[in-house]
Amino acid sequence: MNNLLTILKNNPIFSALEDNDRQLMIQQARRHVYSKDETVILYDEVWPHIFLVGEGKVEALKESSDGRSLHVACFGRGELFWGLAFFHEEAPMPVTLEAREKSILYLWSRDSILPILLRNGRVSWEISRLMADRMQHASNLVEGLAFHPVAGRLARLLLDHFETAGDASISRYLTLDEMAARIGSTREMVCRALYSFSDKKLIEVTRTEFVLTDHAGLDQLSKRI
Repeated sequence: MNNLLTILKNNPIFSALEDNDRQLMIQQARRHVYSKDETVILYDEVWPHIFLVGEGKVEALKESSDGRSLHVACFGRGELFWGLAFFHEEAPMPVTLEAREKSILYLWSRDSILPILLRNGRVSWEISRLMADRMQHASNLVEGLAFHPVAGRLARLLLDHFETAGDASISRYLTLDEMAARIGSTREMVCRALYSFSDKKLIEVTRTEFVLTDHAGLDQLSKRI
């Protein structure tokens, strides 16, 4: 459990714990390994747990009545997530959680960890800060869906990936369905927009990668309302 101790010490919330409470958390943690694309918990289930990501990535998805998915958030190593039932008894999950790659999660039930949180006052402040950050993320997501057209949202997604990669070309590791889930659209609309970008010489689309050819043009498109 040395890996978990390191994660707890580096996490802004649990770094505030006393040493003996961190050790108690390690003793009470349940370690779960999830395969790529395995479901952690389904939408609408009651799940009074909190988890830290030890390895891998977990994606939060919101699904519509017609079967479309919206990427809400992604949690990587050292990040924290909780079910609503952790704070409100019997409250259902608002999203489905899926492992995007092989992942290790450390889980605690509400009953096991609540006494630790209650006797460490600074933890409440850090959780409040985290909730404020999540609310800001949700606000930005809603603003994008409400005011930016599909092409603009897709342009922003591509630019973010180019900037993260630090290169003018990125591999097509996201499927059309996954890209659609990240911008709240459909695979058909994503496909049309990609080839529209290609026709306008903003990007080159190959079978294996996207190549950025007009950064300024794609950036301008991403800002249209």
